[in-house]
Amino acid sequence: MNVVVLDTNVLISAGINPGGTPAKLIFDWVLKEYVKAVVSPQVLVEYREVVQYQKFDKYKFPPPWMETLIEESLWFENPGPWTYPCPDPTDAPFLALAHAAGAWLVTGNLKHFPEDARHGVTVLSPADYLAHLGGNESHLK
Repeated sequence: MNVVVLDTNVLISAGINPGGTPAKLIFDWVLKEYVKAVVSPQVLVEYREVVQYQKFDKYKFPPPWMETLIEESLWFENPGPWTYPCPDPTDAPFLALAHAAGAWLVTGNLKHFPEDARHGVTVLSPADYLAHLGGNESHLK
C-alpha cells in the first residue's frame, strides 16, 4: 500500500483548482483509497486552521471532500519533535509524521523540505508522486 502525508498546500491547491495535479492525486488516488493518507492531531490542526484563512473564502473553503479525506486517513499519535532544522519550523511535524509512519511526504513546496532536513524521508511534489505511481490509471476502470 502507498502511504503518504499530504502537506497542507496540497489540500489547498486541490480545493482551488479541481482540475490540477494535487486534485488528481486526492480525487483519483486518495479518496478512492489506492493511496492512504496519514494524519496526526498536530497535522489535523494545521489543516483545519489553514482552510479557515479569509483569503480562501472565495473558494468556499473548506472543500466538501476534506472531512472524508480526514476520516478515511490512517491516524497516528503526534510523533516526537523533529530535531532537524527546517526553513519553516511549522513544517517539521509533517516530516516527523512521515518518518514515524514510514510514509512519503507530498508537498507543493519542496524548498521548505531541503535534503538536510529530511533525514530519510522521501519528499516529492504531487506531479512526481503521480509519476511514481506510474500514471497507472487502470484502477479507475
